[in-house]
This record gives sequence, structure tokens and C-alpha cells, in this order.
Amino acid sequence: MIVRTGSAAVVLGTLSLSLMACGSDSEEPKASPETTASDTMNAGADTFGPGCSAIPKDGAGSFNGMATAPVATAASANPLLETLVAAVGAAELGDTLNSADGITVFAPTNDAFGKIPKKDLDGVLADKALLTKILTHHVVAGQLSPDEVAGTHETLAGDKIEVKGSDEEFTVGKENAAVLCGNIPTANATVYVIDTVLMP
Repeated sequence: MIVRTGSAAVVLGTLSLSLMACGSDSEEPKASPETTASDTMNAGADTFGPGCSAIPKDGAGSFNGMATAPVATAASANPLLETLVAAVGAAELGDTLNSADGITVFAPTNDAFGKIPKKDLDGVLADKALLTKILTHHVVAGQLSPDEVAGTHETLAGDKIEVKGSDEEFTVGKENAAVLCGNIPTANATVYVIDTVLMP
């Protein structure tokens, strides 16, 4: 998806993990630093989909690395999303996305953008208004977990998008874009990587 700053709203949302401490009455219900670190190390534990195997095992582009960064920054470290990151830059939406709170982003891969003829893609990248509309069509409010993502949602572009499926098999929009890797947490969004660019 493509994104832009200015009046555009943003894409992607983060799963918040609630930590509860169990124990005797004398123990305080706080997560220790060790527990928090352990949770971070398992940032990709609830992700699903065949595309998840393409995510780096370590570094900024890994599940653990992306979980600690705001969404646009996290996407910039993911090798599957280089074209999307370029589109977000062209739309000047990076700061907008990074400062958004509680969003879900349906993020098209490089191959998804590759399905668009180069001439058409270049035209979209040169038209900020259109690019912004397309990119914000990929973003919905709320950090949607797999048990919440199916259904009809209003996008940040102001239109509707439908997600079908359940468990670990979902399709998005009228294009029936397949979710390749779902439920990826970033510091401020939840991301579902998809195989097709969605059009408003």
C-alpha cells in the first residue's frame, strides 16, 4: 500500500500484550523486566501464513525488531515491503503513520506492486492525491486480531473494505487479496501482509 502525510490518515496497528502475574497474595501483579523481554522475544509467536518464513530471523526487519518500532519504520526494515515504503515516502506519510495509534494495515508486498504495469504504477506514484487515497484504503482503525479482522471495516480513505475468512486463512477486498503473513505487531499497529494492491 502507499501512504502519504498531510491530511492523510495512517495504516497499521499494534497488538498490545497484557501481562498478568500469577502467584501468592504478596506478589504484585506486575510483569518483571525479564517477562517483558521474554514477550518481546516472542513477538512473532502469534503470526501466521506462508509468507512469514520470508521475514528475517533477526535484526530490525525481524518480528522482534518490528515489534519495537512504529509501523512505517518497521516496514522500512522489512524486505517484503520495499515498494510500499517507497510509496509511503512519495506520499510523505511516514510521520503520519508512525504517530498513528491503534490501526491495522493491510500491506502489499513488492510482488503485489509488481502486478501493476510499470507505467500505471509510475503514474500513481506521481499523483499524491490518488496515491494517498489508495494507501489509506489499506488502513483501518483499531488493532484487529485474527478473531476480529473478518467483517466489513471503514478505511481511513472513508470507504469500506471487507475481510473474509477465519482462523489463518483470510482474503481482503474485492480483489480477494490473500493474507501472506498476518498478525504482525509493530509498536503502534497490527500488520497483515497481502499479495495484491487494493483499489478504492
